[in-house]
Amino acid sequence: MTIIIIEDEVKTDKALGQLILSIRPDAQILSYIQSIDGAVSYLLENDQPDLIFMDIQLADGLSFEIFKNVEVLSPVIFCTAFDDYAIDAFKSNGIDYVLKPFSRESISQAIKKAGELKNFFQRNKKMMPDFDYLLTRTGENKGKSSFLVFKNNKYQTIQTENIAFFYIKNETPTIVTFDKTEYQITQSLDEVHKLLSPIQFFRINRQYLVNFSAIREAEHYFSRKLILKLTIPTEEKLLVGKEKATAFLSWLENR
Repeated sequence: MTIIIIEDEVKTDKALGQLILSIRPDAQILSYIQSIDGAVSYLLENDQPDLIFMDIQLADGLSFEIFKNVEVLSPVIFCTAFDDYAIDAFKSNGIDYVLKPFSRESISQAIKKAGELKNFFQRNKKMMPDFDYLLTRTGENKGKSSFLVFKNNKYQTIQTENIAFFYIKNETPTIVTFDKTEYQITQSLDEVHKLLSPIQFFRINRQYLVNFSAIREAEHYFSRKLILKLTIPTEEKLLVGKEKATAFLSWLENR
């Protein structure tokens, strides 16, 4: 059995791989992939595996975007920390899932079910999930609605919808609202990213998390990068690297 694991947390994907191999010593982990772009490239350039383990929320967006860019013929076991709308949709369409944290029993049962569903997609394409629908449903009512901040010796809450972007300023994570007010926060940008709706916010690079509503336009830049212009000014150029450019444009389009 050949397997690829699509998971943006390195420790998690390695732990999952080890657990799979302890259950199925004959399995071969072909690749560990951390992004949508990486997954699309792999699936386009290589023979598809017998099975894919795929996280739903990746660093560069929701993994459903993969299905919009390449035909996935392998059975997929979705992995997630959230028991939400998507879970029910997957299960009703015969696709299994495991909830984090993984257990030996949950992974074993998922692999067993995947074996019973071998060639499922090829034989039952009419039962393929509507990924546009799932992408929308997963984003509904998700994400942190406000952030507690401390400024001028006062605590106050900032509604997430009023935040234009998060960024690192002098090594400190900072909120910038649409009225151009800045607030320092204690959470790291990685922590904030996990709290936000992946439909509304995109991690364009290590320094910036941008609200869709704040984006005015995107232009092509050198070396296949993109440069963003927001509705409010920024101190530096906002660049999206070539490794994220495709996923970013897909995120802009599929809302």
